[in-house]
Parts: sequence; C-alpha cells; structure tokens
Amino acid sequence: MVVGELITYWQAIVLGLLQGISELFPVSSLGHSVILPSLLGWNIHQNDAYFLAFLVATHLATALVLLGFFWQDWVRIVKGLGRSLRDRGIDPADTDAKLAWLLILGTIPAGILGLTLEHKLRSVFASPESASIFLMLNGLLLYGAELLRRRAPQTDEDDDARIAKQVGWGGAFGIGAAQALALIPGFSRSGATMGGGLVAGLSNKDAARFAFLLATPIILAAAVLKLPDLFGSTGNGVRGQALVGALCSAATAYLSVRFLMRFFETNTLLPFAIYCGVAGLAATLYFAL
Repeated sequence: MVVGELITYWQAIVLGLLQGISELFPVSSLGHSVILPSLLGWNIHQNDAYFLAFLVATHLATALVLLGFFWQDWVRIVKGLGRSLRDRGIDPADTDAKLAWLLILGTIPAGILGLTLEHKLRSVFASPESASIFLMLNGLLLYGAELLRRRAPQTDEDDDARIAKQVGWGGAFGIGAAQALALIPGFSRSGATMGGGLVAGLSNKDAARFAFLLATPIILAAAVLKLPDLFGSTGNGVRGQALVGALCSAATAYLSVRFLMRFFETNTLLPFAIYCGVAGLAATLYFAL
C-alpha cells in the first residue's frame, strides 16, 4: 500500500465527524472507531501506527473545543487553584478552588491507569467483535447508573458550586478511576464519568458538566504527549487527512457539547443506553454471521 492511500480524505471526514460526536456523547468514540471501519470494509485497524497518529489530531481538536467552550469556567477554576496554593488551604466558601482540586484528584487515577494500561487493553480488545460486545455493556452501565442514581438536591446555586458541594474527594477519585473503562473499545469516557456523577448525587446536567471538565485536561494531555507521532515518521501520508479530520471533529464536538448541555437539563442517559444496547447487539450479530 502506498503512503497516500493509508487514509483517504473521505474517510478522514467521516472519522473526524464521528470523533467529535462519539467522544462527547456517552457512546464510546474508541468503540466506534474500531467498529465503523470494519462495517464499511475499510482497511483501517485501530492499532495501526498511522491511524493512531491520525487520531491524535482529532482528539486534540475535541479537547481544544471543550477548553474553549468552558473557557470562562477554566479561568475561574485556575484562579481558585492559585488562591488555594497561595493560602495553603481551601476556603470553605471558595467553590472554584474546591472544584479545581476535585478535577486534579479525578485526573490522577485516569492518568496513571491510562499510561499503564492503554497499550495493553487496546491490543487485547482491538477487534470489532469485542468492541461490539463492550458497546452493549456500555449500554448496561448507563442504564445501571440511572437506576442507582441518588436524587440530586434542588438548590439555587450556580452549576460549579453545586458540583463542588455534592462531589466529595472520594467521589472525585472514583469518577476519575471510572474513566479507565474508556481504554476498552466500546466503553465511553463521558458515559463512565456521567454515570459516576449520577451515583455521587449530581443531576444529569451537572454530571455532564463535570464529565466534560474532567475530560478536557486528560484528552488534551494525551493528545499533546502523542503529537510527536503525528509529526514523526508514523504521520507520513496522513497529516493532510489529520488536519481535515481535526476540523471536522472540532465542528461536531462544538455542536455536540452545546446540544448535550441543553439536552441533560431535562433528559437522562436512557436514550444512549438504548442506542448502545441495540447498536452493540446488531454489530455483534453482524460480525458473528
């Protein structure tokens, strides 16, 4: 295969659009990136070096969109972190400072588990058959989270203040650790964190907000760490496609986060649970037959 044929521009557009949606919707971007190429008969495999280099660009685009969408929140959070470091403690009334440390605590287990388990889990569960099965299980996870959810308190506080008050230190650590499920193709990062937020007592809207805030530094750091791969030899022949894919990913990520923040004001994870169950079952039967 010549280098220019590794990923076509049409495939880059489809994969970029898919990444921006499936990374933020609780339906597993990694699972879809494994399943879809097989369904369409594309000669693209999830662990191919050039494909991983391509995904770096789409993930970076998604992270930058999240950072931009919540920019004002991040400014307040970083200022709160600075105040806590200056004062060597967290003022009980400083919800921005507490939220900053909750996000740091949630990032630690996700970062450690990602660095130690990512390659192994991707290698073991990279087949579309296993991704289809785990997509079904992701649907069960979302459904179970709704069944186990604690009733969110009704307050007039702003979103971040409610999150900082409701999520404890242990809850933040557990929600961060739950993101490790996303290392297995078929399980969703946002789904795991939203589900953890519901169990911790957050509303669907606040759980989604916390999930997106928590995902931003993790996705951004992972993409930046792997960016040399895109500009190294493994990126040869896919850099143009990666740019196109990144632009498409940015567009759908922006539309997705805007839609989901409104959607979860009045809706639950159940539609996504049903989708994952049906789509996972259909793909499993397809690959089996």
